[in-house]
Amino acid sequence: MLLTALLAVLVTFAAPVTATAAPSAASVAAGTRTAAGTTAEGGYRYWSFWLRGDDGSWSYATEGPATQRPEDGDTIGFRFALSEDSAQATRPRGTPKFAAACADVEAGSGSKRVAVRIDFGTRADAPDGEKKDPPASRTRCARVPENATAAEALAKVATPLRYSSDSMLCAIDHYPARGCGEQVGGSKRDTDGADAGGDGSSKSGAGDSGEAGDASGDGGMSTGLGVGAGVAAIAVLGGAALWQARRRKR
Repeated sequence: MLLTALLAVLVTFAAPVTATAAPSAASVAAGTRTAAGTTAEGGYRYWSFWLRGDDGSWSYATEGPATQRPEDGDTIGFRFALSEDSAQATRPRGTPKFAAACADVEAGSGSKRVAVRIDFGTRADAPDGEKKDPPASRTRCARVPENATAAEALAKVATPLRYSSDSMLCAIDHYPARGCGEQVGGSKRDTDGADAGGDGSSKSGAGDSGEAGDASGDGGMSTGLGVGAGVAAIAVLGGAALWQARRRKR
């Protein structure tokens, strides 16, 4: 009879543990998918940085303009657009050619010439509240020191440049007038660009996971509490069984 009671207690405490643990894991996974989907669907408005190959095609730069150092004769590009990620980023328009852009710029000792294509995007790419149409796209030739970066080449042909506190390029020649890499279709990041590294999406994911975990606890005992209570019950019943066995021997 005592053994039957012990098994009943184990079933009573084990059931909430199993029922709570599985939905919690599923809820966390669902929350992660939702957060990722929101970021992908929304995208960001920002200045992307490109390198033009010898065949005339654009490739998304693997490093930022502050560290990338173009060589003499290279063509670099900057495009403002609404993009989901680097794989879906919109390339600069037009077919700029270094020879045409730098035909009137003489090469000097200790310097290099870099063609810079600046594409301000379309009206559809413009941030909400932007009062003026995007400026016309243009290509300029920058003559800069041999060790100059792409950012220095850009600064040579376009001013002013506005950067965020974490060195993200926010505006070229006052465009856009405000903002810096805002997320579209979701919660916007700080307009000064402080969250340009993606903290907003990571926080969103963490929040979804936390809420899912709390919701799973409303339907019953939490995993830790259920296990602890079950162990305590087993200890009590085990002690009672030992006491009863000794009593029978007497």
